[in-house]
Amino acid sequence: MRSTLCLTIAVVISASPVLAEGSPAAKPAFQLHETTWTFTHNGTNIQESIDAKGNYIENAVDGKHIDHGTAVMKGDKACFTSAMTKEGEVCWKTKPVEIGQSMDTVSDKGEKLTVTRVAYVPMSMPK
Repeated sequence: MRSTLCLTIAVVISASPVLAEGSPAAKPAFQLHETTWTFTHNGTNIQESIDAKGNYIENAVDGKHIDHGTAVMKGDKACFTSAMTKEGEVCWKTKPVEIGQSMDTVSDKGEKLTVTRVAYVPMSMPK
């Protein structure tokens, strides 16, 4: 009986999502995978798509490649790590939005941006 109880407790504990610090794991506000966004940054109209694996490609609407890298949700923040710069991870405050809706977002560095979610458009790296 004692070993069955210990095994049951171990299974329950291992099935509970817990971070190393012991606090419950934060569930992402929503998923970024297979989403596309438009925004204007430094006067350039940009379209950014995030594929099913969390890779993003950011191109100017005129077709010029701007950036690419990886994206991941951390709680209510969308965090991007560029493969083109040494800036490191940059996270933006988010909330769930539907296609056609916009939101104002602020980065951990205080940069402000208005982004609009549009229908998903798969993108590929320029040749």
